Amino acid sequence: MRKRILGKTNLDVSAVTFGGIINMNETPEDAARFVSAAIDKGVNYFDVAPSYGDAQERLGPALEPYRSRVFLACKTQERSAEGAKRELLDSLRVLRTDYFDVYQMHSIATLADYEQAFEPGGAMETFVWAKREGLIRNIGFSTHNEDVALKCLDAFSFDTVLFPMFFAMGVNDGWGDRISARANADGYGLLAMKTLIHRAWFDGESRGPYPKSWCKPFFADQEELAVASMKRGLAKGAATLIPPGNFEHFTFMLDHIDACVDEPLTPRELKLLEEEALRVKDYPIFHPEKT
Repeated sequence: MRKRILGKTNLDVSAVTFGGIINMNETPEDAARFVSAAIDKGVNYFDVAPSYGDAQERLGPALEPYRSRVFLACKTQERSAEGAKRELLDSLRVLRTDYFDVYQMHSIATLADYEQAFEPGGAMETFVWAKREGLIRNIGFSTHNEDVALKCLDAFSFDTVLFPMFFAMGVNDGWGDRISARANADGYGLLAMKTLIHRAWFDGESRGPYPKSWCKPFFADQEELAVASMKRGLAKGAATLIPPGNFEHFTFMLDHIDACVDEPLTPRELKLLEEEALRVKDYPIFHPEKT
């Protein structure tokens, strides 16, 4: 698998990330099988969070034999220094590791989230302490809100930004372009989620084989669109793509990622995305002003 440098972290990461939610609600045997298959394909970047059900408990033992060969990222939604420290130490224990290569403030959605994390006694104090102590090596955050993301980048020299490069909102409204430009200009490592997402689920729509995905991923008969959307995420400067939370879409990314890296988005593929973005414009995965 192609590797790419994750911004100023200088980590040489696989162009596809193993999202820990893949292991959520799986048996220990299946979790170990999923991780082993990822390693065999050259995946070396794993990302998880304590908010993903039992994903940490499943990933820790499965990843332990390979820990020295991979990069492990984790997150916290705690906004206080005390809460973030407690959750960090617990995640280290559960994931059977001495440190995280990347640790992220998770889901910084509102101005209130930002203010709580950065105020005295806020989570950022724990992040700075943990890096000084060697418990984390790089500091990042995840968000769906561009305005809040830019405030975070102005306030602290983050190493990574985890952001949804959802094709429809990007094509229709330019959503995500400011983050892309800032990351490319300043060297932040950009990790792109939601590149295999098609639209929001309709009310009452069956999620079928994808119960872990809170928005509708591309289905098997939409391969051309899915590949084009992956290429668009890379074109925006992402070092690595995070698939939806099912093993099928993870393997889809693995099967197509080298071609996506080697053969950038074409004008024809962009036109396909533009046409589809108009069809699903009334079904965004969220509304930025409400995040």
